[in-house]
Amino acid sequence: MSSTEGLMAHSSQFTLEGKPFRILGGSVHYFRVPKAHWEDRLLKMKACGLNTLTTYVPWNLHEPERGMFNFQDQLDLKAYISLAAELGLWVILRPGPYICAEWDLGGLPSWLLQDTQMQLRTTYPGFVSAVNSYFDKLIPLIKHLMFQEGGPIIAVQVENEYGSYAKDDKYMAFIKNCLLSRGITELLLTSDNWEGLRCGGVEEALKTVNLQRLSFGAIQYLSDMQPQKPLMVMEYWSGWFDVWGENHHIFQAEDMLAVVSEILERGVSINLYMFHGGTSFGFMNGAMDLGTYKSQVNSYDYDAPLSEAGDYTPKYHYLRTLFSQNRSEPLPEVPPLQKRSAYPPVAIQQYLCLWDTLHLADKPLKTEKPVNMENLPVNNNNGQSYGYTLYETTITSGGTLNSMNNIRDRALVFVDRQPVGSLNYKTHELSLPDGKRERTLSLLVENCGRVNYGKALNDQRKGLVGDILLNNAPLRGFTIYCLDMKPSFMKRLSSVQWKSVPQKPSFPGFFQATLNLEEAARDTFLTLSDWGKGVVFINGQNLGRHWFIGPQHFLYLPGPWLRRGENQIIVFEEHKTEEKLVFAENPDHGKTIDVYKLPFCTLL
Repeated sequence: MSSTEGLMAHSSQFTLEGKPFRILGGSVHYFRVPKAHWEDRLLKMKACGLNTLTTYVPWNLHEPERGMFNFQDQLDLKAYISLAAELGLWVILRPGPYICAEWDLGGLPSWLLQDTQMQLRTTYPGFVSAVNSYFDKLIPLIKHLMFQEGGPIIAVQVENEYGSYAKDDKYMAFIKNCLLSRGITELLLTSDNWEGLRCGGVEEALKTVNLQRLSFGAIQYLSDMQPQKPLMVMEYWSGWFDVWGENHHIFQAEDMLAVVSEILERGVSINLYMFHGGTSFGFMNGAMDLGTYKSQVNSYDYDAPLSEAGDYTPKYHYLRTLFSQNRSEPLPEVPPLQKRSAYPPVAIQQYLCLWDTLHLADKPLKTEKPVNMENLPVNNNNGQSYGYTLYETTITSGGTLNSMNNIRDRALVFVDRQPVGSLNYKTHELSLPDGKRERTLSLLVENCGRVNYGKALNDQRKGLVGDILLNNAPLRGFTIYCLDMKPSFMKRLSSVQWKSVPQKPSFPGFFQATLNLEEAARDTFLTLSDWGKGVVFINGQNLGRHWFIGPQHFLYLPGPWLRRGENQIIVFEEHKTEEKLVFAENPDHGKTIDVYKLPFCTLL
């Protein structure tokens, strides 16, 4: 790609290499798409008529422990950007450090929360120091991929939707300087919804807007704020995300097309968020809390033009027809779809009760008062980021257990390892059975996902975040187990002696099956509608959560996660199982709700 004049915003139209240029972008997150499928998804983007790829960069994946960086394999950002260049796509990079993205803590590492005074997304010294350390590693890695260095990156976004947070008027200038001082010379952008535009920008960065409908006059508002500057919708929401316990969100293709058509008629540049959503594998989903906590599902299908598994949708074909107009050359041929398989059901053959696996976890912490998961002395003293934490103490009576709303986010409660109920944001009290002898009280607490948007970011510590009362007296003398179920734990779990599945297994437990493949693996869907709640692991990798409340009753299983021969499937299950695991070629999203018929405020 040429290294002449880059993307400029000196007039009402962008120019690139000195010529008028309209950004037709699409968001595809490399961390949500198996690396083996990157090329397929980007070729489909190119064939749709888009010219620019946009992607976030998730800090919490790239620096999972302080000072320990990972930019390899699935997280090889350089390879992803280079692939885009090879396929003839420009790139807009959105490096955060905060990314929102329906991603745990908006992409910020949970170890930041070890500091009890931490003020995220501000110029608080502890946050500034961590950001500087991260950018010292990130920016040199991608600087040679900037347009001025001959690469495809034509613009870089400064932070993300800061106008909706706006807790520190010096913060955006700090982030901008983080980029400039490390040699970023491409066009800088900011991105906000229409309400956030007023206080989300920073000097010498072009403001862009995020929206789904045009009825609020956001584009005109942006034009009035920046006269004689090019207009861009940085996030045109092509659909919406899902949360547990509600219906699957859809956005009708005809409604989307009408808005996109009008945006283009106005001469405005656009980025489709998402063009292809992919999957929030493992424990990486975020959550909403605008008064009520709601955790998000693993599927990030988003009702986007390209489905979670990479299928074309009516939106894709509508957009391709639209983008093909007024072009000097025809669009590339649409790539063929990759085949999927509905593998034969596999029987659950082996079982381990959770209580029989505790010796495989890290050494437990013994402490008088409960400690939140981020401050546990595990993972090289970076604390626990995700998964479950088990808190055990001794009680000598029954009575009323009161969480004082200090459980984040839900807890299964056991007495002598027999289930007695659960506690969560809505249920704070539970009656424990009478008994005068010493008994073990266990609380298995799940981090269901940290909030990724809104004012509550600083309050996202998980586990037990304060006292738990029994008959109004705070419990003391805890033994705390970190059950983050990382690959190292799953490897230890696989090496021990498993048992045959009893007729009435006790819960929670691990249930194991084997999928034998004689041919090259294909993508598939694992359906879990008749299971309870838990997590699925494929060959030691965390695929994601299942929960009977829906809307998601399936998990997308990429073919690259499978291999010829034996494939180990382990399901951690809290409540109930089936005798077999069932596969499907296509997902069943269940009941749907059209986001266009919801009040706009519910989408913010």
